[in-house]
Amino acid sequence: MNNSAPLPPMPPGHWLLGHLPERESDPLGLYLRGRNLLGDVVRFRMGPIYVEQLTHPDHVKYVLADAPARYTKGPIFHKTRPLVGNGLVTAEGDFWKRQRRLAQPSFHRERLAGLAGVMTETATEVLAQWEPRVGAGESVPIFPEMMRLTLLVVVRALFGVDVAEHTRELGESFTTALEITNERIISPLPYKPWLYRIPTAKNLAFQRTMVPLNRIVEGIIAQRRARGPAGESQDLLGMLMAARDADTGDTFDDVQLRDEVMTLLLAGHETTATALAWAFHLLEKNPEQEALLHEEVDRVLGGRIPTLEDVPKLRYTSCVFEEALRLYPPIWAIPRVAEEEDVVDGYRIPKGDLVLLVPYVTHRHPDFWPDPERFEPTRFLPENSKQRPRWAYLPFGGGQRQCIGNNFAMMEAQFILAMVAQRFRLRGTGAPVTADAHVTLRPHGTMPMYASRREKEPQLQSA
Repeated sequence: MNNSAPLPPMPPGHWLLGHLPERESDPLGLYLRGRNLLGDVVRFRMGPIYVEQLTHPDHVKYVLADAPARYTKGPIFHKTRPLVGNGLVTAEGDFWKRQRRLAQPSFHRERLAGLAGVMTETATEVLAQWEPRVGAGESVPIFPEMMRLTLLVVVRALFGVDVAEHTRELGESFTTALEITNERIISPLPYKPWLYRIPTAKNLAFQRTMVPLNRIVEGIIAQRRARGPAGESQDLLGMLMAARDADTGDTFDDVQLRDEVMTLLLAGHETTATALAWAFHLLEKNPEQEALLHEEVDRVLGGRIPTLEDVPKLRYTSCVFEEALRLYPPIWAIPRVAEEEDVVDGYRIPKGDLVLLVPYVTHRHPDFWPDPERFEPTRFLPENSKQRPRWAYLPFGGGQRQCIGNNFAMMEAQFILAMVAQRFRLRGTGAPVTADAHVTLRPHGTMPMYASRREKEPQLQSA
């Protein structure tokens, strides 16, 4: 290793706290300014901790794909273990590889086809519940509504009919557990299991909410086991229970199933909801792009509910969601720990430092994204994206740990965007919309919007 390589450049900071004050007050601005002023490799000091920010697509590829053993996930992800156990988010090494091999086939596009109806039926149900607000001229809290809708979708996709009587309790319990888990992740306290056993108000609330959550999930798994192979269904839980490693014959046991179910609830809920909320905000601020979306939805669907066959035809709809993911990636920062000293782009990365990939910044890299702050969905049409480096865009991460549910999320988002656009025109209330860069890149507050109906008269079918 070249110990003579220089450390990356560092912007000025507080003599004691370093860049922590800026990290607390404006993290997005801190990292974006760092790249714009000092380049693609920048060093920050967060109190006693040093952080290297890498933002060039080549650096992203190196960390996530070329040298994943050199840059590991580190202990911050362990803070999710009280909720998700040893699922795909937290597992490491050979155990993670085994889990991933078992779960991957369940998320192939052709296996997800059977879930399209779950997505559209749930969206129809939730949008119908907006009608009283629309009729009364009341605003709709878009972010909580997207959180509610995506949670319903993932719960029903996981459990099918088995969850019908438990949907509300499961949703409320998981929402509470998720909020406390998010607070733990952003806390400066290290991951120590005993800290979560101290009887604080938050810890007691988490323990209370996990009782019904585990009871429902473990009960459904036990019911499926009792029914035997003949009772397997084609929801996600059924697919996971039927999964078998072709080489070893391994299957998921009940503990692993529980952990993967909790992981899928975590990963398949807030991130999609957040990106959808930002998409509606961006469309409202860009009426020309909104009109293009409405034109495509009206032309392709003609007033009917979308089906799986419509997915490739709703190309601009997909581009809208992809552009929202570019500007407001829910997973806006990806931390790794340098397990050994390294050199990246001529700069030394000391062992033990935190290495930070920041999709929010990489997605605005001027070398790959002209006019990067502009909302322009056509960037993602094939003819406009074929020359762009693969690693310039990573809303679902990348490498061997890329999000396993990316196809599920894209299909769900296309359906929801199309169905909302088909039915409503959304307009802001005048309240400012800002981003909260915590675990995910949430909008601050509820993002209230007024919804006005835009249904067209049904089109007559030609003979």
